[in-house]
Amino acid sequence: MNYYTMLVQIIPLTVIGIILIRCSDNKNHEIPFISMSESQITFSPKTHALDNNDNFSPDGKYLCYDTRGTVFSTDIANTKSIEKVEISTGKETILWNPLGVSGKKAAPGVAAVSWHPSQNKVVFIHGPLLEEVASRGYYDKPNRTGVEVSADGKKEITKVDMRDVVTTRATVPGAHRGGTHRHEYSRNGKRIGFTYDDFLLRQYDRTIGYLEIHPGAPKGYTHYFALFVKPAEKGKSLPGEIEKAYDDSWVDSEGRKRAFIAKIRSEDGVEYDTALCVAEITEKVDITTAIPGSATEYPIPPQGIRISRITHSGWAGGIVRGSPDGHQIAYLCRDKNGINQICVVAADGSDKNSDPSKKPRQVTRLRQYATNIRWHPSGKWILCLSSGNVLAACVEEGSSFGRMFWLTQDNSNREGLAVSPDGNTLAYVIRRPTKNKEGHLVKDVEGKNFRQIFIMDVAWDKIF
Repeated sequence: MNYYTMLVQIIPLTVIGIILIRCSDNKNHEIPFISMSESQITFSPKTHALDNNDNFSPDGKYLCYDTRGTVFSTDIANTKSIEKVEISTGKETILWNPLGVSGKKAAPGVAAVSWHPSQNKVVFIHGPLLEEVASRGYYDKPNRTGVEVSADGKKEITKVDMRDVVTTRATVPGAHRGGTHRHEYSRNGKRIGFTYDDFLLRQYDRTIGYLEIHPGAPKGYTHYFALFVKPAEKGKSLPGEIEKAYDDSWVDSEGRKRAFIAKIRSEDGVEYDTALCVAEITEKVDITTAIPGSATEYPIPPQGIRISRITHSGWAGGIVRGSPDGHQIAYLCRDKNGINQICVVAADGSDKNSDPSKKPRQVTRLRQYATNIRWHPSGKWILCLSSGNVLAACVEEGSSFGRMFWLTQDNSNREGLAVSPDGNTLAYVIRRPTKNKEGHLVKDVEGKNFRQIFIMDVAWDKIF
């Protein structure tokens, strides 16, 4: 069989059907199972990592991914290419594969790709090019930026954010001094959110920021850089201060609110809480009022950024997700047994709000941890993974709130859940036996089966 013929054989694994299990309120964990059509669409001997990003193209016809774990190690430093696959045919196209060097010290490192919500381009992490290694060093968390590449296969690249680590003067306005990561477009495409690690002042932990298209951006780059949160130094925070910000995502379509998880010093001044918080870019914010910092001064967010703490329960987790209308935030909470469940809360709410409609509500009641939270574009459903299986949970107001349905029920360990723009297709990866062109079974760098992409066609009319 020709290798490319093998690529386009989309293998259906199950057929649509319904197992008639009582639709209860799930208080007794009686969760109905509704089988959906699931198909493998990639077969090539490489890793296909979706990495919990915005992997679908705007028209829902393609998925973008990176190939970490194919060469030398699972580190992003050794990831060689950004690619896309056409869902209907399984055809894979390399979007970007710069020359690199592999090993314990490697470069450039390209990974964590997301598609623009309306344009045919993707954004992802990019470490130092080979010709830059002598001056910048090898790939590292505080040594990476974001780049955009056209998704048509022509490999047209655009530099998004500038990295400036000169220590003899202040940092260039609009630039950063470390590494941006997990770039995510706002739903209108005008801003890019990210996590950030500083190179010059490593006594500060990870935080979050945003990039904005701006005429004052550093020359040769399209976006202006700013932080949302200036964290306290590691181990030196006072009660109520944020030491770390992470697991972030946009709440609203305009890119004005970004929800995140914060590591916050507890009131006793010794322990830490993790809490859901929201950073807001108010109408008066001018990104150019951000202070870029220097070798001795950490960057300061623009004037007018507002930070709100939403939860005070001691623990919250993510990646958090804003609802399609921007009115709610889904995040991970813990039940009385310590199991990670999905909770939702009003974007302007709090667990201390006197209005019950503004308080957090637990959606799922699972026996195993929930992960990979995703909203359906209707805002009526949340999808997630639990024990490697796909679960749909209703978040529509009324008696159906909290009802859950398994969409798979097997021993496959699914990862990296993504939802198509129309909500009718899910994508994720499963490790599967993979053969090379000669027909021999091959493994990834860990000696495991390669991660391959699967899609599910969701028949929503079969659920209710």
